[in-house]
Amino acid sequence: MSLAGQGMAAVVLAGGEGKRLFPLTRRRAKPAMPFAGRYRLVDFVLTNLVHSNILRIRVLTQYESYSLIRHLSRGWNFSAHLGQFCEVIPATSGENRGWYQGSADALYQNLERLGRDRSRIIGVFGADHIYRMDIQQMIDAHAGMAADISISVLPHPREEATGLGCVEVDDRMRVVGFQEKPAVPPPYPRDPTKSLVSMGNYLFNYDVLREILESDHENPDSRHDLGRDVFPRWFDKVHIHAYNFLDNQVPGTTEAEAGHWRDVGTIGSYWRASMDLVSVTPAFNLYNYEWPILTARIDHPPAKFVFADRESNRMGIATDSLVCHGSIISGGHIDRSVLSPRVRINSFATVSESVLFDDVDVGRRSRIRRAIIDKDVRIPPDTTIGYDVDEDRARGIGVAEDGIRVVGSDVRFAAP
Repeated sequence: MSLAGQGMAAVVLAGGEGKRLFPLTRRRAKPAMPFAGRYRLVDFVLTNLVHSNILRIRVLTQYESYSLIRHLSRGWNFSAHLGQFCEVIPATSGENRGWYQGSADALYQNLERLGRDRSRIIGVFGADHIYRMDIQQMIDAHAGMAADISISVLPHPREEATGLGCVEVDDRMRVVGFQEKPAVPPPYPRDPTKSLVSMGNYLFNYDVLREILESDHENPDSRHDLGRDVFPRWFDKVHIHAYNFLDNQVPGTTEAEAGHWRDVGTIGSYWRASMDLVSVTPAFNLYNYEWPILTARIDHPPAKFVFADRESNRMGIATDSLVCHGSIISGGHIDRSVLSPRVRINSFATVSESVLFDDVDVGRRSRIRRAIIDKDVRIPPDTTIGYDVDEDRARGIGVAEDGIRVVGSDVRFAAP
């Protein structure tokens, strides 16, 4: 019999600042970042929890949390009569407590709350990764191995694992070492060309969690981070099991999608993940109706494409793109782009390989390529973005890796 949803509660760590995504995170936490037009990054972990029948969830917030809290309050409400909840807990500075100093400290400050449910297992999950996971299968493996802690891991090429948390295991997948961003990642015994990297998803037996958090809190040398401080000090004291994410089978996914997990923590990785979505066969399929991504629902009219004036080339056209509800392609052309709700592309404008957030308005005859544009930005007519580096920088437009332009909400364009 599965343990999923029985004696299980989840904590979602959603206080991340997302410095590498600045200026897009100037006024929003990283988990509140839009993705694929209509979703937020936090929606992906919450979707996995709900489909896995884990309906007692606490979301810990901290940095620039308003938009995240608003999104959660509007879209993630469960039945209190059935003992279900998605509870948002902002960081506070009262009762001799300060802002969270790390992931372990965030959990420590909420130990009392976690104990109220008398949950036998506490799941701890990050809030800013793109993946599908049936967490019930991880819980069953945790119980089957009689583990104290389980860490979800993914085999990753060793040469690319230096910037990640790497896990050493024995032949039964028991953790025998944990290294944060090692210069030489440890090999995976079953495939020495790979290293097992932590996905930031954990299961703890509650009594073990309490013990290690209290010990960490009393340690003056700790940075109070699970990966850098807790696991390296406890893997030889308790049974930590490494759960191979490749073993996870999610309904509706293809063999090619197995093990897909993506961190979109930089401008470049965010842009590349967005461009993957508009490909013919994306690595992450949004159209899996057996495991749909859930989000807050806001009523907008359908997307609209207007003008069919071929003689003057005034046609509303979208090719290889995602266009969300409420958007109007009014005589412009978009290609390989992602449009969030209520975007407007005016006549003769062209947008290619770009991501436009809510309520962006692109003026007539403007040309935009390889750009990410924050919400509410108004692009004046006859503006070019992505064609001249010096011109873009002079206007305050960021130029990130791969030459991706980033137009923050604070950019002010000169009047035409």
